[in-house]
Amino acid sequence: MFIRLFFEEMLFSPKWYHWPIIILLFPLSLLYGVSMWIRRKCIKKNEYTLPIVSVGNLIVGGTGKTPFVIALVSRFDNVVVISRGYGRKSKGLVEVSYQGKILTDVNKSGDEAMLMALSLPKASVIVSEDRTLAITRAKELGATLIVLDDGFNRVDIKKYEILLEPPKIENYLTFPAGPLREFYFTRNNAENRVKENEGFSREVKIENPTTRMILLTAISNPKRLDEYLPPSVIKKIYYEDHAYFDEEVLKQYLKTYNATSILCTSKDRVKMKGFDIPISEMKLKFIIDDAIIAQIKAYIEQGTHR
Repeated sequence: MFIRLFFEEMLFSPKWYHWPIIILLFPLSLLYGVSMWIRRKCIKKNEYTLPIVSVGNLIVGGTGKTPFVIALVSRFDNVVVISRGYGRKSKGLVEVSYQGKILTDVNKSGDEAMLMALSLPKASVIVSEDRTLAITRAKELGATLIVLDDGFNRVDIKKYEILLEPPKIENYLTFPAGPLREFYFTRNNAENRVKENEGFSREVKIENPTTRMILLTAISNPKRLDEYLPPSVIKKIYYEDHAYFDEEVLKQYLKTYNATSILCTSKDRVKMKGFDIPISEMKLKFIIDDAIIAQIKAYIEQGTHR
């Protein structure tokens, strides 16, 4: 746990004691960044006969892609969301939902894809490592719009790019010395760059709050939740991103810390289905500016993807 938090802090908010490691890793970061730049320049973009909107980010870890996708897709009809399905215990193409009907479980879908499926009663969700195969299936399902979750690095697909940017970046190096997946200037490839209060706003509320809560979460960079936590959180327990939970272990946490509930994100909650424990849920909702929606509608109507 200490090692994980040390390196997450190095990526997102480095201190003086991180810099010897950053300097040591810099040649690898430069090599990685150059290879990604060459990849972006050389790979041919495949065009498809229907509009594709990508929601992605430039940094490793979370910037709110899942709640943004949910907010975006809820504004359109007949959408298929395509995700890689990070953390799932399956391979290949899996149809998670069809027009709101859940077709599999969270083990096969992954937590983010299941959350999207449960949150989008009018849309369909597919997970697949092969996005091209998933696009073909989405067309067979009659989609009129495809939304790629975490698609900024899919440079082989012609699409409308929405890039979610964090409120601030303190380390501008590429991975592994920094948090960037590509050089910072590649952000200019996106048609639309948005960040909180510049394209969307967020609402956070805690459902079923109790007097002594344990924050338990399996998300990247969990410290970003701190600003939303009430004083009634008495303990924080962090798991690896996308990790699954054991009900008996959670019961033991409640007993050990004399807690009244487990506080988790909606992404964590989908992996606690059927757990007989008191759960408080941190619900996050994005409100996307109407101007962003209008721009996407204009892209769809232009038909330049045809």
